[in-house]
Order: sequence, then C-alpha cells, then structure tokens
Amino acid sequence: MTPFRIPLSAALTALAATLLFIPGSQAAGPATLSVSVKQANGLPVKDAVVMVYPKAGLPAGPIRFGWKSEMGQSNITFVPGTLIVPTGATVRFPNYDKVRHSIYSFSKAAKVDIQLYGRDETRTHTFAVAGNVALGCKIHDKMRGYVKVVDTPYAAKTDHNGQVRLAQLPDGAAVVKVWHPALRGRTGEQQDAVTLAPGAVASRAITVELRPLL
Repeated sequence: MTPFRIPLSAALTALAATLLFIPGSQAAGPATLSVSVKQANGLPVKDAVVMVYPKAGLPAGPIRFGWKSEMGQSNITFVPGTLIVPTGATVRFPNYDKVRHSIYSFSKAAKVDIQLYGRDETRTHTFAVAGNVALGCKIHDKMRGYVKVVDTPYAAKTDHNGQVRLAQLPDGAAVVKVWHPALRGRTGEQQDAVTLAPGAVASRAITVELRPLL
C-alpha cells in the first residue's frame, strides 16, 4: 500500500495556522497605568486628576467618558466636587436644593455666569477650551467646585486612597500629568514620564505638595 503523503505546501499552511493560536504568539493587549498620588507626609490625595499623553499622539475622534457631564448642587455643595469633561462638552448644572443658586467662574479657561435658578431647574454651559475652571455661587460663598476640561481620552481622578487606574492605553513613552486645585504651582499641575508595555501594568507613585484652599 502506498503511504498517504500531505503536500509540502499544505503542511506549511497548517503549521502556520497552528502557530497563530499558540498563546505565547498572540499579540499583547493594551497597557494599563496604576497611579498613586500622595503628599510628602503619606496622606493620600483624593480627586486628583490624572491625565496620560502618549508621545506617539492621541487617537482621533471625540472623547467620551463613562460618567455624566453634570455638576449638581445638593446640600449647598457642588456634586461632584471635581468633574472631568472633554473639550467642547456641555455641562448640566441641576439644582437639587430648596434654595436658589447662581453659578459663576472667572477662570481663564472659561467665564461662567449663570443667573439665579431654583430647585429642580437646570442650566448648562459649554466648555470649549482645555484648562481648569473654578466654580462658585454668588449666593453661597463657601461653595467651591472644579471642572477640569481635558484634551485626552486617558483621564480619571483618584479615589479616597489617592489611587486611580487607567486602562486601554497605547504602549510606548508617555507623559503623566497630575492636577489638583490645591497643588502648588502656577498651573496646579505636576508631570512625570512613564514607559508603557503592551499587556502590562505600569505603576507610578507621585508625591505632590498641596496648599490650603481658600
């Protein structure tokens, strides 16, 4: 009986297809960055905005985050205290209080002047320029809120432990920027360099110096 032989070309094709499915040969996924922001005394910094700027450039298209572009007023407080939005975002300002509010800002990135409005009413403002926007209320002097308008899709804020994790990042060299309204310095920002590897988690511990907020 003549032995059955597979043509060489067919054998090579089958071998190549098999190699494609070997786990070690699969392409690694996107990178992840874990950031811890603390003061020199070890205290964690909550609501610090962490932004990543890959040196290879940012992806094209609109920026979308997984939270609402909304800054409410509840219990005579801005909620959330710090809101991250992309450039061009229209932010809603719903009033959940029984009293009226009048929202304003004299910040360079945005001038806001929302006149008095009452409970269950909403006003909006569009933030066209990236930057830091400090909000106040003309009726309640102690109210303070912050809108951080960003031009990168890779942005998030730290939790109560001063930690944040940013996923789906491109690999390669990148600049990490940290912003907080109390961070000392003209811009309120501090930056560091990081190199991201595909499919891996990089960690960064960043120490900042804060000033008292008025």
